[in-house]
Amino acid sequence: MADNARAKRLADLIREVIAQKLQRGIKDPRLGTHVTITDTRVTGDLREATVFYTVYGDDEDRASAAAGLESAKGILRSEVGRAAGIKFTPTLTFVADALPDTARTIEDLLDKARASDQQVREASSGATYAGDADPYRKPGDEDEKDAAAE
Repeated sequence: MADNARAKRLADLIREVIAQKLQRGIKDPRLGTHVTITDTRVTGDLREATVFYTVYGDDEDRASAAAGLESAKGILRSEVGRAAGIKFTPTLTFVADALPDTARTIEDLLDKARASDQQVREASSGATYAGDADPYRKPGDEDEKDAAAE
């Protein structure tokens, strides 16, 4: 079993090699400039690599990019093997990164919270206190109430 530092170095190398090959070497129109390699993870035995990617565009662009990456998997794996110079080149698995969708969901939730805060701010702008502005007793207040009660 390899150490984590070696797996991390190999993952970084795989990410760089695949990104460069997608930019310059692959002529597939489905893999245009709108595909970005975001992360790569390698198993501890260095046998499998998971490559995360994002696609700028709609669902059709995402589907065509996934098909293009699957068809170019062999070429990309041979490039990784040539660059890494290791005994066994890891098998590549491409996974669409969910980070942009998660970020979009968080932004939508934050927008809803801001709108709700604004509604509360507007509703409370002309409000007055139900009782005194400061409902807490102070040390000098007890003497005044005792004197008023007598």
